[in-house]
Amino acid sequence: MKVLMLGWEFPPFISGGLGTVCHALTHVLTELGTEVLFVLPKVYGEKEHHDKLELLGANEVLLTKKTRRFKKNVSEKTLTVLEVDSFLEPYQTELSYDQKVTKYTEKLDVLKELQEDITLGRFEFSGGYGKNLIHEVARYALIGVVLARNEAFDVIHAHDWMTFPAAVEAKKISGKPLICHVHATEFDRTGDNPNHEIARIEKYGLEEADRIIAVSQRTKDALIHKYGIDEKKIFVVYNAVSKEKQIEREHIKRNLKEKIVLFMGRITLQKGPDYFVEAARLVLEKMDNVRFVMAGVGDMFNRLVERVAQCRMQKNFHFTGFLHGREVEEMFAMSDIYVMPSVSEPFGLTPFEAMLYHVPAIISKQSGVAEVFENAVKVDFWDIQKLADSIIDILTDKEKAERMVREGGKELDKISWNLAGKKIIDHYHQMVGS
Repeated sequence: MKVLMLGWEFPPFISGGLGTVCHALTHVLTELGTEVLFVLPKVYGEKEHHDKLELLGANEVLLTKKTRRFKKNVSEKTLTVLEVDSFLEPYQTELSYDQKVTKYTEKLDVLKELQEDITLGRFEFSGGYGKNLIHEVARYALIGVVLARNEAFDVIHAHDWMTFPAAVEAKKISGKPLICHVHATEFDRTGDNPNHEIARIEKYGLEEADRIIAVSQRTKDALIHKYGIDEKKIFVVYNAVSKEKQIEREHIKRNLKEKIVLFMGRITLQKGPDYFVEAARLVLEKMDNVRFVMAGVGDMFNRLVERVAQCRMQKNFHFTGFLHGREVEEMFAMSDIYVMPSVSEPFGLTPFEAMLYHVPAIISKQSGVAEVFENAVKVDFWDIQKLADSIIDILTDKEKAERMVREGGKELDKISWNLAGKKIIDHYHQMVGS
């Protein structure tokens, strides 16, 4: 069994949980005997070497040139026919490229037909999530066409909306079955205020998929209700956590006498960092031997720094910025409580990661991990009073904290990527009829 896997993140490039999940899942699939060609916009650092894993940057893929025409359809009406060899020239400037592909990218969601070949060259990709993301998704879709023609594989497995157009084109050309793996929807990321272009791309991919893997029942329900996807083709496979760690909690020296309450994640609307700040304010009204730490970056960063200053919490509140590798482990190991107050979290790996370091967790009821993590305190993200009370309760009740860690550890023993990988391989075999 060989899988053409399309993703947008892979270590060492990680901006959130997607890269972590793709890395863990890819490795367990190969350990279970599945060959994986993992394609991402560009490979950072040295490529990993594994008998059954090949990492390929889309910027390495050669393109060839003839005329290729696109038919686009909206509401069952053909709007335009475009010749694309005018913009398929490698190493253009950003400005010239944008001018040539604007008309195409505005209607990417209705990309329908690709024919023939193109001129020899390569595309460049930033591989990030910047202002040109839609343009990069369009280029990546064309890479999917080339791969479908040049590579041998049995199944296409695409992670999140950025890869869906490429996956659909690969399916059309190769005739191979497509799994779309949904780690988060556009509704999760934007607090139910979606970017309509992204939502259309997401829906298009989900409709074209032969099977969909959702990371939680919460995500499955969202796909049914937000996009009208047939529930019969959606299957839940929960994430797990990699249990290797470099350090132990007892080896960490703490320079602070105060208790440490940690938020770690993107400082964006979806993750609920503002609720963490407001809960901190309420806790500090009753306790002064607590330090709150917000680890991460995001578009709400400056606003929350200002809010902390407005509440005069600077002495008890710290912003670390983005943490890498061992820094993440050290931060978990130093903490007394981990808080994940997400507004909408399809799954959420970080409470499991906190538990690896014997840190009790408070999580929002609006998270997929709440479906499987029994020994965490669960609160509604908006209930800052309940969140504050829960923080105080755990900090002042040593026996409760120890019990949460003890029972949570038992839960962690039952969770593995190996189990998730076996379920996904079963889906592969069902789709190819083997």
